[in-house]
Amino acid sequence: MSRLRALMRKEFNQIRRDKRMAMSLIIPPTLQLLLFGFALDSTVSHLRLGVIDWSQTPESREMVSTLTESKSFQLGGDYTSVRDLEAAISRGKLDAGIVVPYEFARDLRRGTPLDVQILLNAANANTATIAQGYAEGVILSYNQTLAGEGIRPRVRSVSGASGAPPGHRGVVGTMTAFLYNPGLVNAWFIVTGTFGVLLILNGSLLAATAMVKERERGTVEQLLMTPASTTDIVIAKIAPLFVLLMVMATLAIGVMRLFFAVPVRGSLVLLALSAGLCILSGIGIGTVVATFTKSAQQAMMTAFFINPPLSVLSGSLTPVEAMPSWLQPITWLNPIRHFGIIARATLMKGSGIEVLWPNFLALVGFTVVLVSLSIWRFRKQLG
Repeated sequence: MSRLRALMRKEFNQIRRDKRMAMSLIIPPTLQLLLFGFALDSTVSHLRLGVIDWSQTPESREMVSTLTESKSFQLGGDYTSVRDLEAAISRGKLDAGIVVPYEFARDLRRGTPLDVQILLNAANANTATIAQGYAEGVILSYNQTLAGEGIRPRVRSVSGASGAPPGHRGVVGTMTAFLYNPGLVNAWFIVTGTFGVLLILNGSLLAATAMVKERERGTVEQLLMTPASTTDIVIAKIAPLFVLLMVMATLAIGVMRLFFAVPVRGSLVLLALSAGLCILSGIGIGTVVATFTKSAQQAMMTAFFINPPLSVLSGSLTPVEAMPSWLQPITWLNPIRHFGIIARATLMKGSGIEVLWPNFLALVGFTVVLVSLSIWRFRKQLG
């Protein structure tokens, strides 16, 4: 134990002297969480809406007002022809347009089905899809307002997804409850997924860099001249990085809580244990990479071919369900996916080990395999 403590003090002193490594454990993860949380938020609001109101009645103005008073749309101007409206959307002055027909008020009072045309700029397919959902939701809300006034609601979007089907006097209403994320804060999904990516990426990069630099300095040979065993050397290499990365994980949880108001509904102990396993998996990957490379540049290039696929196939930034069906089973071989499931379920759902034990055991398995492989490779290199 005295030899191990001496080796660990030496590693901590070496890390303390390397100010760039110490800063890389604090500044990049914080900036990455903030950047991903804010920049990758797919929430769309205040879309510029152009209006063609051929009806010019209180009823049509009320519907347009319902659209523009929401946070989803803002009035971008009134137009007199569809050609002018399309030209404005084409030039980027508008994000969407709505065309209210002449017979709007008359058909509305008669209960005759009528359609409202919505034009969307689909150059950005994601924004167009979200805007379509917003518009249909507002029209559905307008239908319910009319029903409260005793008017049979028949207003529909072009697709007919909202409102009443033809031939029916009533309308089927919906009541939706959003569980675990009532405010539909997209950043919660992003930052909880990015958390695992940062642990793996930083663990692998720091471990690989530290191992390669020590080999380049020639201090590995000096360690072999000491009474310390190879096991002591391996543990002394891993332990300081693990402690510092756990500090980074604690800082990341604080950033998620402070800047994005991510709730903590479950066990922080389970989350911390899972984070520790994720960090050890990353250190194992980095150590294996270091044993196959001869310089820091080679280690960085090798990590480049490992870390991006792990990030993409983790379900951290995009749902796994959106991936091709043949690719989805492969994601279960990724420790980041299991940690992402644990992080989201622990923080937002309040789930415990009785639900998350399969993912936790998978993390344990990945950690044992990767750390064992790294120790075997490191011992072989020392030999």
